[in-house]
Amino acid sequence: MFIVYILLIALIPVLCEVIRYLVMQNTKTGSVTMIPYILDLSPAENRGVAFGLFQNSTVFFAIVTSVVIIVMFIFLIKNYKNSKLFSVAAVLIIGGGAANLFERVVYGYVFDYLQLSFFPPICNFADYCITAGTVMLIVYLLFFYKDKEKKKIDE
Repeated sequence: MFIVYILLIALIPVLCEVIRYLVMQNTKTGSVTMIPYILDLSPAENRGVAFGLFQNSTVFFAIVTSVVIIVMFIFLIKNYKNSKLFSVAAVLIIGGGAANLFERVVYGYVFDYLQLSFFPPICNFADYCITAGTVMLIVYLLFFYKDKEKKKIDE
């Protein structure tokens, strides 16, 4: 199963680059409505992090992202047999982080393009992978991690 997780981690940045290319080719004249009143493709260069904060801190965030990826990968190696929920969360965080890290290092910015009508910041696929992975990780830590630790103590 571990090899599947590795393949998924590698697939996320590839998907991000394919989507990036397609969006750039189809939004040369500006925003494109995909689902009226819900989803627009609105190309934007983000030289900061979430919500455009900390502009032009590429080196700092490349380092921080690299550290997070390494730490999450170590946890994945140690825990992939224990919990699929944790493993999928780690895969999404690592893959999304790697995709944004790649763009930040290669292009000097992250290309954002997904704009939801009910969530004003413009994001990209990698951002949503990271967000979904983080939510899953929080659920795991709050509701499942203690159960596993308690079982170990009871044994």
